Amino acid sequence: MPRKYHIFVSSTADDLKNERLAACRVIYDLGHIPVSMDSVDITEKNGWRVIKKNIAEADYFLSLTAHKYGALSGEPLMHGSSTEIEYAQALKLEIPVLAMIISEKARRKAAKKEDDPKILDALNAFKERLRTHPHAEWSTMTDLTQNLRELLTREFFLNPQNGWTPGSERASPASANAMGRLVADNETLRRQIAVTGGGRIRWQRSMRRTLVLLNNNRCSLSFYYADGANWENTIKCRYLRLFKLLVPELYLGKTTPELSRFLGNILNPDLNRVIRKDYPTPSNTIKKIMADLHLLRLVHYTPGAGEEIWEVSDYGKELYTLYRLRQLGRGPKNPGKSGGETGPA
Repeated sequence: MPRKYHIFVSSTADDLKNERLAACRVIYDLGHIPVSMDSVDITEKNGWRVIKKNIAEADYFLSLTAHKYGALSGEPLMHGSSTEIEYAQALKLEIPVLAMIISEKARRKAAKKEDDPKILDALNAFKERLRTHPHAEWSTMTDLTQNLRELLTREFFLNPQNGWTPGSERASPASANAMGRLVADNETLRRQIAVTGGGRIRWQRSMRRTLVLLNNNRCSLSFYYADGANWENTIKCRYLRLFKLLVPELYLGKTTPELSRFLGNILNPDLNRVIRKDYPTPSNTIKKIMADLHLLRLVHYTPGAGEEIWEVSDYGKELYTLYRLRQLGRGPKNPGKSGGETGPA
């Protein structure tokens, strides 16, 4: 049965309005339910009660943090900001906390930054507390959506919660009995696999071979700029890097033009120049990349009215999970290790 998570999204109000909407869209895209308190004022009568109730009903608490602290008007600084008070409530209720923290290198308008040294110190201390939880950094809106998608996908896998299931899909007594028999059969199969070990071992070997193929093969990617007249700045990209970048985008499907724009924005080696809107990377190169990933059973496509729609396959999702778990277990990238990535390639 499908499991949906309620994810409470906490952030300062005015400076992160667009980022908060983008975070909610990512949560929707993953099939879950964002909970944002945009219409509730924590200082109003019963406002805090409403917020506490929504935090208590959440499966995860997501803190979206930039360069504003959001201290409560008229309240001493020691009481903290509304976002920090919400964070403390999530800790009190033992709600899993996730954080998206802006990079210090990100460009922000002065109006969106704190200038009071005391408030800035409080903000930095709050960010350090958030870094003790699963977190990721972001500089641009593209960073935010991609890194948040990876963070949520990883936490759903590593730290699943009870979630919510529609009442219409809850098991009847008959289906519960059938489920019990299936569980017993599954345990029998698990014991058989533990004895023989063949099926699972072959599956793991297949995934390792695929990772090696992705790491050992590269393709050339060129860029067309809005002020240019031809393809420029050709780079070499490992298929492993392309696979890592594309999988989060392919959960809901993307057309070839959309993939061209995505890779053009992500991999553009000259950030001082703007890539053109339509096919900033060659369509034949994008189709070759996707055809190769399809050959490896990592993606599949559906013919559309104008353009095919590419989606990640179940095998691709499993391989991506294995790859990310290996990367997380390895810690900082080590170029000397097999499967690592070096430089822009």
